[in-house]
Order: sequence, then structure tokens, then C-alpha cells
Amino acid sequence: MRSMALVGLLAGMGLGFAAYFGGFGAFLLVAALGAVGFLAGRYADGDLEPGELFRGRGESRGERRR
Repeated sequence: MRSMALVGLLAGMGLGFAAYFGGFGAFLLVAALGAVGFLAGRYADGDLEPGELFRGRGESRGERRR
């Protein structure tokens, strides 16, 4: 299994290439699609539920804000 440092290095290099060859717009597009891909992968692995993205830090599943 790859370490998170290696994954971060590869992601940074990919963003750097996108910025160098495609400009700032390409950099933002690659970063946004990378984030979407990361969240989709976490969801597919079962590590993330869709509602967790919109809940506050202190809230659990059964609690509500007052």
C-alpha cells in the first residue's frame, strides 16, 4: 500500500503540471475534479456518508442544532 506522503507528492506533481501547461484555470479544474474523485472514493469504500459533508463538527447523527 502506498503511503499518504507518496499520494500527496503525486497529487502535487499532477497539479503542478496542470498549472504549468494549462494555466490557472486548468489547475483549478484538476484540483476540483481531484476533490470530487477523492470524495467518491471515500463514499465507495464506505468511509463517508453523504450527510456527513453537511453536518457541523459537533453534531452526531441523531442531534439537531437549536
